[in-house]
Amino acid sequence: MGIPSSASTTPLSPLGEACLRTDLTAIHAIVEKLGYKDDEGAATELSFQMWTNQMQDSLNFKKKGDVAFRHKDFANAAECYSQFIEGGTMVSPTVYARRSLCHLMNDMPQEALNDAMQAQVISPAWHIASYLQAVALSALGQENEAHAALKDGSMLESKRNAL
Repeated sequence: MGIPSSASTTPLSPLGEACLRTDLTAIHAIVEKLGYKDDEGAATELSFQMWTNQMQDSLNFKKKGDVAFRHKDFANAAECYSQFIEGGTMVSPTVYARRSLCHLMNDMPQEALNDAMQAQVISPAWHIASYLQAVALSALGQENEAHAALKDGSMLESKRNAL
């Protein structure tokens, strides 16, 4: 089950180990605990619409998604995160990562992979995006690619922790 254990020569963090085991419950707990602190270095600038009702609506969708995510209501969380993303007023790699995990929990690995890849586009050095890609690729039966993504995530995490 999961990604082959030879997936990385670098010791894996608890998140890396959870991804290696495809332990979605453990991944959820870790992502929930991290919150949005990893968005700080990402391009999260607000558009001109910051002062409009659209901005408030968008933030409300994110908050509703976070509540649903916390309560493990993954279908509702994914829908709320989708509405936040479609609002287009703010870009958050964490929202894409959370929606990716929601898709994994709902057995939608291609959608999960798409969101994990989008999180990586927004924040290229973010290890969580690579780890989620590894889990999604494994679920899609793409073991070699999953192995590479897990290794990338582990290397990115090591670099981040060395700072």
